[in-house]
Amino acid sequence: MTADGSLPNVAVAMSFLIPSRTLRPADDPIFALNAEAKARAQAGERVVNATVGSLLDDEGKLATLDGVNEALHELSPQVVAGYAPIAGSPDFLRGVALDLFGDRPEAKMVASVATPGGTGALRHAIANFLEPGQSLLTSSFYWGPYKTLADETDRNLETFEMFTTSGGLDTEAFHTELSRLVKKQGRALVFLNSPCHNPSGYSFDDAEWKRLRAAIEDVSAAGPVAICLDIAYAKFGAQPLDVMLDAMLPIANKALIMFAWSASKAFLEYGLRVGALVAVQPEEEERRRIQNALVYSCRGTWSNVNAGGMAAIANILLDSTRRARIDRERAGCIELLQRRVGTFNDLASKAGLRYPRYDGGFFTTVFVKDARAAAERLKADGIFVVPQPGALRVALCSVAERDIPRLVEGLAKVA
Repeated sequence: MTADGSLPNVAVAMSFLIPSRTLRPADDPIFALNAEAKARAQAGERVVNATVGSLLDDEGKLATLDGVNEALHELSPQVVAGYAPIAGSPDFLRGVALDLFGDRPEAKMVASVATPGGTGALRHAIANFLEPGQSLLTSSFYWGPYKTLADETDRNLETFEMFTTSGGLDTEAFHTELSRLVKKQGRALVFLNSPCHNPSGYSFDDAEWKRLRAAIEDVSAAGPVAICLDIAYAKFGAQPLDVMLDAMLPIANKALIMFAWSASKAFLEYGLRVGALVAVQPEEEERRRIQNALVYSCRGTWSNVNAGGMAAIANILLDSTRRARIDRERAGCIELLQRRVGTFNDLASKAGLRYPRYDGGFFTTVFVKDARAAAERLKADGIFVVPQPGALRVALCSVAERDIPRLVEGLAKVA
């Protein structure tokens, strides 16, 4: 303030943001590409939009499940309008455990909270199992928001080389990087995304899961290792979740095994924002501590998750008749997606595209040298994909089967 009581005329620009937040990008790059693709399509251009991970039918409409829609419409206004418990509704959490484990004993050994989609589960894992400044470990191909979540919580992200030269999962690289990270920071948190890895489409096979287990078991002797299994797309995989469970649950007494569960993909309800973080912990006192920490994090971020969404999903998960109906309806969506997967695999192999084993899921990844340049060339031709280091993510979930030949032809030109 000046001598006469007026505010000074500040010539130098100042920012009210703290320095670490001043250069944030304005939008998620995937959603920005999707918006551009939609704008060009609305202007009359014939566009192939393979960007956002939402399942569309072959007419471009969002695929939904009638059984879920009915469950939502049956809810009373009081349920929809009321606050949910901070940890999530007990019925919902019980339903998630049933969906994950069935009658396995681990269903009764969990600390769990409801989260806004799988993203919220991943956020809680980072905030509670890494100190600020420490690094999350994941594969070299990964869903971009993993890094955003780490950055937003003042953590870092490091990777292990995902694929061997022969195209399989590089479990030796995983073992090396996990060991290095535990030695460096005294603990580790790992995100593993399978079945139907986003963005590559790769699903770890039984032998790969067992080698991952052996590596985790070995390194866990040196410090706490938490493994968060991102299973957002598991319902759409050719491989049952039991393959992962049989491999990983036996080490739940040595490493913390967690699941980022999401209704967004499994129930095709992206806007409900209903998910859960489920941690398996056989030791009761440690389980109590984990539960308390997760509930505290809920209160300190979003407070509660969508009450109506949890109620509808719980009503489905805990009712065998409703569950069976949803399974049948989902099977139709899986069949729709598998036709696209089969068509893509047939045409892509003939075109000589290089991409990981792809047997199901929303995405695949095509390897290219200069991904950004390749994506720009494709965009000029009306084909939208997501560039990432060394590859292009292709969301077949949103591409009509009739457009796959054009998509593959475009990819072949830039690969």
